[in-house]
Amino acid sequence: MNDAISFTVGFSHGVEWGWPIAVYLLLAGISGGAMIISIVTRHFKQEVENSALTKAGSLVGFATIVFGMVFLVGDLEKPLYFWKILINYNFKSVMSIGVIAISFYIPLTAVMFFYAFEKEILKYFGFLSFLVGILRPLRPYVEFITLWFAIAICAYTGFLISVLIRFPLLNTALLPALFVVSGLSAGNAASGIIATKFFKEDLHSFDMKILHRVEWPIMIAEVLLIVMLAVSLLIGNEYQKEVFQAFTSSQFSLLFWGGVVGLSFIVPIVFNLLLGRFTSKSAGIYYMTAISVICGVLSLRMFLLYAGQTFGA
Repeated sequence: MNDAISFTVGFSHGVEWGWPIAVYLLLAGISGGAMIISIVTRHFKQEVENSALTKAGSLVGFATIVFGMVFLVGDLEKPLYFWKILINYNFKSVMSIGVIAISFYIPLTAVMFFYAFEKEILKYFGFLSFLVGILRPLRPYVEFITLWFAIAICAYTGFLISVLIRFPLLNTALLPALFVVSGLSAGNAASGIIATKFFKEDLHSFDMKILHRVEWPIMIAEVLLIVMLAVSLLIGNEYQKEVFQAFTSSQFSLLFWGGVVGLSFIVPIVFNLLLGRFTSKSAGIYYMTAISVICGVLSLRMFLLYAGQTFGA
């Protein structure tokens, strides 16, 4: 990588990847998760017309990855030189591979956005009708490729920080899987909010029931991966046991228990199981639950970045 752009400078003296990178990791995860859910749901239903969920997933997938790049580029040591990473590749570098994946993924999300809003776009930009004839027959293939790139983007955000071998909390094979699952969780929540709030999807529709049903297996998978990560440190060598303190007695433990555990798991369970027994599942309760999940996934990124870089060799 060109010396003008440094992503890892200063890792020997404290936290260098801070909250802007955590926000980028969140937005990239939301993008991939929303796109995965949108495409899989569309094919599961054998959808012909674009549903509110398809539109929401495409909009969220495109907007969040573009917005996320603002945070990623803004955190560079020399952000005005970001274009150099697009022409200088090192295929042994996870960063370079990620840049290549993003370079393909962003145009794919733009095409998916075009598919979802084809009628609305042509209503105001009729001169783009020639694109319909080109892109429409390719939609199944574009969706298939986009699906795999969406999974890759979610996993890549985990690989990106897991290669830091001097940081046991980060240097684990569990991280890519955890980022895929948590990305699905946040993408599911964001898609539901946009579908119901802006595209008037009924909160009790078939599509929303699909989102509700996948919440639980996603949550269970996320809990299992976090537990596996913590246990792997607890039963590791002496140094790994010291790193385990990040979960229990460090300045970041409150972020973990309050942000990750509280917002990602306890609040949604309380709202769904307890409040749902006494009140109908109103839009307000659903929005609070979804926002809590997204904040919980951000807390997970923040915890891993800050605690991971603090407890290093």
